[in-house]
Amino acid sequence: MDKKDFYFDLPDEYIAQTPLRDRAAAKLLVLNKKTGEIEHKIFKDILEYISPLDCLVINDTKVLPARLIGERETGAKVEILLLKRIDRDFWETLVKPGRKAKIGDRVIFGGGLLTAEIADIVAEGNRIVKFEYDGVFEEILDKLGQMPLPPYITQKLEDKNMYQTVYAKNDGSAAAPTAGLHFTSELLEAIKEKGAKIATVTLHVGLGTFRPVKANNILDHKMHSEFYYIEKKQADIINETKQNGGKIISVGTTSTRTLESVADENGFIKDGSGWTDIFIYPGYKFKIVDSLITNFHLPESTLIMLVSALAGRENVLNAYKTAVYEKYRFFSFGDAMFITD
Repeated sequence: MDKKDFYFDLPDEYIAQTPLRDRAAAKLLVLNKKTGEIEHKIFKDILEYISPLDCLVINDTKVLPARLIGERETGAKVEILLLKRIDRDFWETLVKPGRKAKIGDRVIFGGGLLTAEIADIVAEGNRIVKFEYDGVFEEILDKLGQMPLPPYITQKLEDKNMYQTVYAKNDGSAAAPTAGLHFTSELLEAIKEKGAKIATVTLHVGLGTFRPVKANNILDHKMHSEFYYIEKKQADIINETKQNGGKIISVGTTSTRTLESVADENGFIKDGSGWTDIFIYPGYKFKIVDSLITNFHLPESTLIMLVSALAGRENVLNAYKTAVYEKYRFFSFGDAMFITD
């Protein structure tokens, strides 16, 4: 299967640069995965498609303000992006400019509130960094750090919380699970009042989510690995929904990858934690996810491949073509798609 099979043309002006103030006011394209039929709605209309038997599965990861701008002792500017915590004060990071970042080099942030020392060099040019500070690291990071927005967003984010879901809880992501950005607290309450269940999983989104597929044959692509965690109470809610004949509605590709990583062949899951590098593309047989709420993704990305696995490549590409024609907003701060039947 060739990556060019998942290409579509998107003018730059369709890439959303800023989030909507009213999260639930985004457009919603509803795609029937069996027939390919398309409806145009507003995101808050998602309530119409959720029954009392169903379970909405959300990813409660919280995005770290992981982009730090500092300077060397020489005064040269340095950017450090936190990728993964190794130990209490040791992090795997991406340093720019990376070539000059040698073991023992020090970077100063906030006039000395935070100092980083390059401790090791790892694969792909990443660096292990040891941080030195007084106080609570997370509080200092919240004060000095910026949100690690995707490279296609060039405008500054005025409010950090707009790149955070309203249910974000567990620190650890380098990027937001963006399908969840459309939900408001009021909409979630309305879903509960309708009788549907809401279950949470945690998957810390890595920067690999933006890594392009370079191999022409997508089977040669190596997926990034991400950490997940599911509590027993949440697994029980999901399993009970499945037993009772309700639909599992996954919010985002991150929730989907988590669920499909832990589900058995009968479509039931166990609690626990681990790392997943599951790659879902057309031909994959879904074990537990019935419906998917997702944003519009980059051409030739692993994300559009996952969506195509659920709804069919031709259906998805036709939906994307329709979304362009109807002037939908694309990518992280863009509009949403609901894949169901």
